[in-house]
Amino acid sequence: MVNQRPTVQLKLVDSDDLFYSWRWEHELGAIQNILVERGRVQPALDALAEALPTPLPGETVDQALRRALAGPLTNREQEIGLSTALARSLIPYQLAMELNTLLEQGQRPHVRIQPSLSTAQVPWEALHVDEGERFVTNSDVSVLPPATVRNAPERRVSEWDPEGDVVAVLDPSVPGAAAALGSVLGPVAPGSPLADLVDRLGDRLTPKAIESAFRRTDLNRDAIEPLLAEAARFFYIGHVTTSQNGLDARLHLSCGPETTGRAAVSRGHRPLTAADIVLGHRPGAPAAWRMPNRVAFIACESGGEVRFAEPVGLVAAALHAGARYVTATRWTLPTDAGIRNFADRATPETTVLPEAIIAVDRAHENPDPVAALNDWQRQKAERWEAEGRLEDSPIIWSAFATAYG
Repeated sequence: MVNQRPTVQLKLVDSDDLFYSWRWEHELGAIQNILVERGRVQPALDALAEALPTPLPGETVDQALRRALAGPLTNREQEIGLSTALARSLIPYQLAMELNTLLEQGQRPHVRIQPSLSTAQVPWEALHVDEGERFVTNSDVSVLPPATVRNAPERRVSEWDPEGDVVAVLDPSVPGAAAALGSVLGPVAPGSPLADLVDRLGDRLTPKAIESAFRRTDLNRDAIEPLLAEAARFFYIGHVTTSQNGLDARLHLSCGPETTGRAAVSRGHRPLTAADIVLGHRPGAPAAWRMPNRVAFIACESGGEVRFAEPVGLVAAALHAGARYVTATRWTLPTDAGIRNFADRATPETTVLPEAIIAVDRAHENPDPVAALNDWQRQKAERWEAEGRLEDSPIIWSAFATAYG
């Protein structure tokens, strides 16, 4: 196992109040339990919801982006105030003391968090715990999948091969789609950081690109499913949409109406659902997909399943199908075009998303993807506090979290 370091499992459960339990993995029988009154935590959670680019009831996506990009997450002083309020409300004092004891001993703990529905979008890594320090400054942070997923008897975790193939679906062209499912990245110029990423993957990239690796029209479910079973990584950049339940969370590939699956065809396109991954997308007896060891879903609310009463969506589906690490996002992810359109401080040259994409790619090449992604987030937090540049705003870097199980 990578990095034998002190690791704590922290679980949150909603009722009228907020219940916490935690235990250290080297002492699983010693469980701490506390209750925190809802009135203590709800104001900070409400302020967070107002700051995020996820649409509030009655809002359009553009309205939510305009609100968020003019709000606390793009203003250093306001953001520090918000993340400080979240830290004071949400981090249990006793757990903080246990973590501090380890830090005094020169150990960096790993905190695995299973959030509740009300805390699903809390950016734990960014919580401001002291002057110039975030939660991620001294601890590694990951998402703890539900026990029903990580301990499922039929689950078989795929082996990690650092030289293995990478199934890369990079901003695929969605057939017949409306403008809302258009390009996420826009034109990718030769020699740009994203083009260099493809060059680094080289012969490992599969399926092989005939012309460009971006905006391909041939990456449908039938093309990628057999490749995933033999690959080391799945790297997806594109659109995810959610419905009324997590299993209906939808990944948008180049799937036309001729494909089979559990979602209906809409405007010439059939989305791939989490249920398709868990149960198979072909008619007949269930035949689950097989996922590689590392999976990245760089798309809006790709990790948003925790916001449902039954938190089973794309992340849980990938883990159940064999992934060990799944990196996804907690909220609607602004594109560079969205930031340029709606952020007052943006210029025509402002770019933020490519750096995040490259950070996730490099983390998934690392023996410890959690620690590697946290390293990048810590560096971004330091730059944000030092300079307050829009490009370093937590609206992007703290959206990402890695589920590990």
